Amino acid sequence: MNTPFIRNHQYNFIKKQTDILLKTLRTVADRRVLETVRYRSSLNVVEAFSTLSDSQEQLLQQISAFETAYDFQKYLSGLEPYLEPYPQITPKQIQKLFPKNKKLKVPDLSAIDFRYMTYLSWIDIATNKLFIVYPFEGQFIGIEGRMTPMNKKGYCLFCNRQQQLAFFTVKTRLAKSSPDDYSSIGQYICIESQECNHRITNTAALERFILSTRA
Repeated sequence: MNTPFIRNHQYNFIKKQTDILLKTLRTVADRRVLETVRYRSSLNVVEAFSTLSDSQEQLLQQISAFETAYDFQKYLSGLEPYLEPYPQITPKQIQKLFPKNKKLKVPDLSAIDFRYMTYLSWIDIATNKLFIVYPFEGQFIGIEGRMTPMNKKGYCLFCNRQQQLAFFTVKTRLAKSSPDDYSSIGQYICIESQECNHRITNTAALERFILSTRA
């Protein structure tokens, strides 16, 4: 039985490394350069994980042995059984994260492939609000804010890829102030969270933003 150990953003990072390596194989003839890129890709993939067993490390290092697009696609398909899905969550748990939203419309969780999910999000069209639920240190964090489409492309804070953007604004209570004193924190993020989930390769910026709203 395969034990899942690859999170969605790590899988996306591996895909990015396969793209880099395949492009190099197609454009570079110097074998020394190719071997350097192979070695670097393998090292980058392994370093994306804090801990690995010997067998897991050997599985990931196979990236350095392939030559064709078919080889790399087969490699990525072979990693899918090892994907660690987004933690199981229920509509009731989600509703508890947003207690002020009595009529919160929770997405259809049965329609989501949680293997390819780093953060859960959805837009309430009626209020033009974006809701995000993120698993952090064994707990779920929920944040909500306004989405303002920008009608332009730029780099998303979460996935750091050039995409169609919206400005996401979250109200946060000021530290050491009265309960009625609020500030706003805003960042440019992907309008399409599904595409963002398919491209995010590192969770650091996402986590910093989410934690900053809880000050």
